[in-house]
Amino acid sequence: MEALLEQTARRFATQVPAVDFWSLRLVSERKESLTVRQDVVQPPDTLVNRGALITVIQDGGTGYAATSDLSVSGLLDALQRAREWAVLTTPWSLLGTQDHPRCAGTGGYETPVAEPWEGLSIAEKIGQLQTASRSLKVDDRIVDWWAWLVYRRIDTLLVSGDGAWIEQRYHIIDPGLKAVANAGSQTQVRTGGGARGALQGGMETLEHLGFAAQGPSVAEEALMLLKAPECPQGSMDLLLMPSQMALQIHESIGHPLELDRILGDERNYAGTSFVTPDMFGHYRYGSTLLNVTFDPGCDGEAACYAFDDEGSPAEPVFLIRDGLLQRPLGGASSQARAGLSGTANARACDWDRPPIDRMANLNIEPGQGSIAELVAGIERGVLMDTNRSWTIDDSRNTYQFGCALGRLIEDGELKGVVRNPNYRGISATFWRSLSAVGGPASLEVHGVTNCGKGEPNQMIHVGHASPPCVFRAVEVFGGGA
Repeated sequence: MEALLEQTARRFATQVPAVDFWSLRLVSERKESLTVRQDVVQPPDTLVNRGALITVIQDGGTGYAATSDLSVSGLLDALQRAREWAVLTTPWSLLGTQDHPRCAGTGGYETPVAEPWEGLSIAEKIGQLQTASRSLKVDDRIVDWWAWLVYRRIDTLLVSGDGAWIEQRYHIIDPGLKAVANAGSQTQVRTGGGARGALQGGMETLEHLGFAAQGPSVAEEALMLLKAPECPQGSMDLLLMPSQMALQIHESIGHPLELDRILGDERNYAGTSFVTPDMFGHYRYGSTLLNVTFDPGCDGEAACYAFDDEGSPAEPVFLIRDGLLQRPLGGASSQARAGLSGTANARACDWDRPPIDRMANLNIEPGQGSIAELVAGIERGVLMDTNRSWTIDDSRNTYQFGCALGRLIEDGELKGVVRNPNYRGISATFWRSLSAVGGPASLEVHGVTNCGKGEPNQMIHVGHASPPCVFRAVEVFGGGA
C-alpha cells in the first residue's frame, strides 16, 4: 500500500465530525502504455491518478463527494458536501436507515506477481514489442500492424467510521498484437498475443498469452481470410471458441443479471433486462450443461479481489447451476432493495465514482471433452473465433455477433476457413441450445477492458473464463461489416 494513502486515511479519521456513518475510499493508479506500430516506436504514455471518494449516511440519506485534494482540509470539505447531499436525498432514499451498507471489515489483497513490471527497463520492453511487431510483417499485403503493452497498478484503501480498513493492490497486464491485411477491396483483421485478454499478474503473463510467439500466425490468418469464401447462411451447429465465448457471456449473461439494471437503474442509458426478480431460483436460463460462477478469487483473471468497493467480502458463488438461475449480480445496496441474495460486486471505475453493480470474473465451468471431441460431434456447423462486432437490444435479449474467423465443420471434421462469420439469436433461448462444454484442459481466460455503464459513465475491466461450447441449430450467416 502506498504510504501516502495510509497517512491520509489516518489523519482524516482523527478529524471527522459526527455523522451517522462515513467511509473514505482512496485510489492511486499508475498506468504505462507502450506501442510499436509498423515497427516504429510510438510515444510512451504514463498516467498517474490519485483521489478519494467520501460516502456519508445521514438521517437515512446517502451522499457522495469526490476530490483530488488529499489534504485534511480538502477531505473535510468533500465530507461536508457529501453530508449535505445525504440530507437532501433523505426524502427519496430507496433504502431504510438499517439497510444502507456499512463496511466494517478488515483485510486485503494483492495480485500475485512472479515477474514485476519494474524488473525490465523501458528499453527491454520496447525491444520485445519491436520483435513482436517485426514478426507480423510476413507479406506486403499486411498493410498495418502493431504490438502494444499496457500496465496498470491500482492501490485502493477503504476505511470507515465503523472500523473498516481494507487495502488492495492490483497489477494488470494488457498486451496485444494486430495485423491488417488488404487485397483490393477486401480487408481483414486478426488479433492475438493477449488482445482483449487483460490479466492480473506481471510480465510472466506474456508467455502464458503467447505474446512473443503468435505474431506470424496472426498475420497468416489475416492473409488466409482475404482468400476465404463468405460464411454460409442457414440454421446449423455453432462451436464458439473461448475468445468469443467471453463476449457472449458478457453481453447475454453478465449484463442481464446485473441487479441494478433489473431494478431499472440503467434504463435511461444502458437499458433494462429481460430477467425479472421473480425468476431467481427456478427460471431455466440454459441447458443442464450451463454452470456459471462469479469468482473474484480466480487467480489471473482481470477482476480478482478480496472485497468489493462497498467493503463486502468476496466469495465464489453460482449464478446459474445446471441451467437454473440462482442469484443476480447485485451488491449489498441492491440486495437490500430487491430482497435477494447477490454477490460482492459493487465496483467503481475510479476515485470519482460511487460503486455500482458490475461484473467481475464471470466464468462458465468446464464440462468434458477436447476441442477435437466437440468437433467430432458436429455434423454440419461453423467454428467461430474472436469477436469482430456485436449488437444487442436494450433488454439484453435479441443479439447479433460477428467473428473474425470461421471454419466449416462437416461430418465431424474441420474444413476450410470462411470469412465474416456471424450469428444471431435470443438470449432466453440460445443458452438452452447448449449441447456440449469443453473440458478443463480447453478452458481459457479472457477479459473485457471497456465495459461501460452508469451515469456518469464508468468503464471497467472484467474477466471471463470459458471452454469452447457447442450450440445446436443457430442462425448463422456471412457478410462483411
